[in-house]
This record gives sequence, structure tokens and C-alpha cells, in this order.
Amino acid sequence: MLYSVRGKIIHTDMNSAVIECGGVGYLCKTTLNTLSALSGREEAMLLTYLAVREDAVELFGFATSEELEAFKMLISVSGIGPKAALSILSAMTPGAFALAVATGDTKAFTSVKGIGGKTAQRIALELKDKIAKDTISVRGGGAALNVTPIAGNNASEAICALEVLGYSQGEAAAVIGKLDPTLTVEEMIKQSLKLLSKM
Repeated sequence: MLYSVRGKIIHTDMNSAVIECGGVGYLCKTTLNTLSALSGREEAMLLTYLAVREDAVELFGFATSEELEAFKMLISVSGIGPKAALSILSAMTPGAFALAVATGDTKAFTSVKGIGGKTAQRIALELKDKIAKDTISVRGGGAALNVTPIAGNNASEAICALEVLGYSQGEAAAVIGKLDPTLTVEEMIKQSLKLLSKM
């Protein structure tokens, strides 16, 4: 199993980068976010995922461990292949992906080309528990954040979403406690962010 490749960037295009290691060029299919991180650099290290199928062997490379973990989560969803996973992670950061799953925001996924309503619902449903148990860094900021398990009410979901965005559970709970409990999750998050920005 290939864990990573490090070397000279010898080629990039719309959805891949070639990294030369020991005289061998490794073609890594990747996301727009990773390609953006490679822009202007001569050398790079990519964390990799090797996909072996009957008709192909493909190598996928990512600039961060959070993006790699999000990719592995996505391809674990029935009906989501590597190409669709790359499209989703090209359209959003790992933090935005975690937030969309945690809040059940299917619109964030249907805005990606090739992802329909049923597929978006499947992503949110199948990955909700995995996101709650995993650790994803928001916006590549370095600090890893655990998304707490979600209870079946709007306040709990809103608190979870705020934790994904980097606020402590105490901060999130204090602000959510001031809001009308009948608000939707999305409205709670919006109002909470306004209050937190003033603190």
C-alpha cells in the first residue's frame, strides 16, 4: 500500500498531478483544492490512496490528511465512486464537507455536478455517524476538531455544526441556549455565528 509520494512536480492538469520519485513519475488523481495548494511549487508530498479494480489501478493524492479521510469516507458510500468523491472535494473543503454532513445539508452536495438528490441524502445519512466519530480539521487550519454525536433535536445539531467550525462545545451551547428552540438548524447556526462574532 502506498502511503505517500514526495518529489518534484513534473506535470499538473485539471484533475491530476504527476510527482517524480526516484526517477518514476506517479500520476495522482486529485482535487482542485490540492492542485491549488501545489500551485507555484516545484516539489510536494501527497498522501495517497491506491484503488485497485478489475479494470484499473488508480492512485489518488491529497495535500492534507483531512482531505484524504473525507475522500475515503465518500467512496465508502454506496453509489459514490472516486470520480464523484473528487468532484465533491473539489467543490468544498474537508471542513465544509464535515459541516454539510453534520447538519444534513443535502443542497451543498446537489450543487456539485453529477450529484442528485437521492445521492446527497445517502451521503448525509450514511456518513453522519462516521463524521461524529472521526476528526476533521476545519479549513486546513491545523487544529483537529472532533464532531460530537448528534442528538435528535435542532439545538444539538446546531451545537455540533458550530464545533465543526472551531468553537468549543461550551461556547456553542451557551449561544444556542439564548435562541428560540423552535428555529431551524440553519437559522440557529446563522444567528449563533452573528452572536459569536460580537463576543
